[in-house]
Amino acid sequence: MARISEGLSFERPHPAASLLEALCLIGRAFRGSLSILAVLLFWEAFARSGWVSSFLLPSFSSVVERMAGDTLSGALFANLGPTLYRTFLGFLVAGCAGVGLGILMARNAVVRWFFDPVVSVAFPMPKIAFLPIFMLWFGLYDFSKISMVVFNAIFPVITAAMAATEGVEKELLWSAESLGASRRRLLWEIVLPAALPQIMTGLQVALPVAMIVTVVTEMLMGGPGLGGAMIAASRFADSPGVFADILEIAIAGFLLVKGMALLRRRLLAWHQEAKEPTTV
Repeated sequence: MARISEGLSFERPHPAASLLEALCLIGRAFRGSLSILAVLLFWEAFARSGWVSSFLLPSFSSVVERMAGDTLSGALFANLGPTLYRTFLGFLVAGCAGVGLGILMARNAVVRWFFDPVVSVAFPMPKIAFLPIFMLWFGLYDFSKISMVVFNAIFPVITAAMAATEGVEKELLWSAESLGASRRRLLWEIVLPAALPQIMTGLQVALPVAMIVTVVTEMLMGGPGLGGAMIAASRFADSPGVFADILEIAIAGFLLVKGMALLRRRLLAWHQEAKEPTTV
C-alpha cells in the first residue's frame, strides 16, 4: 500500500524552476512589446523632426500629456464608461444568444434547417451597412448602438458553438446515454465541457468585433463615448485630442483582448492548451 501511495504522489515544483518559468514568461512578453515601443519612439522622433506639422502629427509625448489631462479632468472616464457599457452588454447578449442558437442548430435538425441559410448569408456580409436602418428603427440612443453590436458580434459565436457541438466525440455521447444520462445532463456534463475551447475561440473573436462596432456607431451616431469624442475633437481641429482618443481606444481594446485570453486560461485550466506557453 505504501508503494502505491508513493507512486501516486505528486512532486511539488522546485522554487527555482517556478522562478525560471516566470522569468521566461516576462521575457516573452517584453519581446512581444518591442515592436510597439519601436513604433512609439519613431513616432516621437518623426513628429519632432520638423518634416511634418504638429497639426497633422502631434508628438507622442503631447498626446500622452493630453491623455493625462483627460484623465485628471474626468473626461476619459465620462467617455470610456459608455463605450465599455455598450461593448460589454452587446457582447453579453451576443454571447449568450449565439452559444444557445449554435448548440440548437447542431442538435436540432429543424432549427438548423431554418437558421443555417440565414447565418451563411449574413456572416460574411458587411453588417455595418445596416446602421441607417437601425437608426431609423431604434433612434440614436443606446438601444440602437447595442443592437448593432449584437447584430455584428453574434455570428462568430453561432458558427463556433455549432462547429464545437458537432465536433464532440460520438463515443462520449453514446457512453453517457448508455449509463442513463438525461438530455439535460448530457448537455451540461458532456457537450458543453467538450465544446468549451472552441466556443471560447468564438467569444474571443466576437469581443473585438463588439468593441469595433461600438466605436464606429459612436462615431457615426454621436453622443458620449470614445468614438463620439474623437469625432467631436476632429470637428474642432483638435489634433492631439483625436490622437489621444485613438490611443485610448487602442489601450482599451488591448486590455479587453488580454482579459479575455486570461479568462480563457482560467476556464480551460483542465485543458491541454492551458499548459502551453503564453504571453498573457
